[in-house]
Amino acid sequence: MSSSSPAATSPKRLCTDAATKCIGTHSGTFHCDEVLACFMLKQLPEYSDAKIFRSRNDAELQEKCDIIVDVGGEFDHEKKWYDHHQKSFQHTLGSLKPEYEEQFNKIRLSSAGLVYCYYGERVIDEILKKHANISLNTQNLKLTFVQIYRNFISEIDAIDNGVPMCPEGVEPLYKISTGLSSRVGKFNPSWEEEGTNVNIDERFAEAMSYAGKEFVDNVLAIGGSWIKAREYVREALVTAKTVYKTGEILLLPRFCPWKQHLVELEKEYDVVGVPKLIIFIDASGSWRVAGVPLNPDSFLGRKFLPEPWRGLRDEELSKLVGVDDLTFVHHTGFIGGAKTKEAAIAMAIKSIEF
Repeated sequence: MSSSSPAATSPKRLCTDAATKCIGTHSGTFHCDEVLACFMLKQLPEYSDAKIFRSRNDAELQEKCDIIVDVGGEFDHEKKWYDHHQKSFQHTLGSLKPEYEEQFNKIRLSSAGLVYCYYGERVIDEILKKHANISLNTQNLKLTFVQIYRNFISEIDAIDNGVPMCPEGVEPLYKISTGLSSRVGKFNPSWEEEGTNVNIDERFAEAMSYAGKEFVDNVLAIGGSWIKAREYVREALVTAKTVYKTGEILLLPRFCPWKQHLVELEKEYDVVGVPKLIIFIDASGSWRVAGVPLNPDSFLGRKFLPEPWRGLRDEELSKLVGVDDLTFVHHTGFIGGAKTKEAAIAMAIKSIEF
């Protein structure tokens, strides 16, 4: 049954009483995808007090649960059934959300990815408001949604579905055994605990709390500092021509990670390759003029500081450049320093005009 098939919502009896909702998933050994899916659902107001009901009896799950993840053999968004194990299920984030088709069309969704697809933006919004008193605008909420899928959820989807890291069949040179999926798996009872009184539902709850903390930390990092850094770079790009007429010099209001944001924002504003130098103040209060690299990981720049300045310091440098209060230029020219913002701007302009 697909998400587009018309179906009346089946009657459900709640886990305990009329006031308590119920999230259903399978019993037995658990995996990171349904653990994280359950945690994400419990961040939403309608499921915050929900009980987790674990069973492999499909009829019982459908009767008792308001929403079912990772079990049941059916995917139907209208009924809130989110299993991905059936052969007919081949959805990716891009197939369910066509606006992301070009970015995310290779990794089949797990139950975590399915829940994230339909509820992720609301989950992010609730976490940011609850833990950081942050309320993102629509554009930045979507950016956060994409970045968290790229850096966090897609890994869970790929591992749960057995998507190879080397699609051409080449075996990896090493195995990653410290990822979240692996760490969640260790909450399951070991073979030595078979036949003991280990409560696997308690272990599931522990795993959900463990995975949930890591997810929340990622949401706070992306929705908080990552988005804030992007807005600083956006502001510098938009106001670049107030610093220098060609728009080649960017002045950050404060230091932040800027390289990857600049690559993406240049495309958005149709100025790819235009920015050459970026000015910011570092933690010590000194000003820096840095060359924009060819790509975020490159040691080569679009325009580094002039060769005659490189390796010089203080008065010798200031005298040669004709700007007071300069402190240094790195011997490769990728960065230079100044005591004041005005000196840094003057250095950058002379470098562009050199």
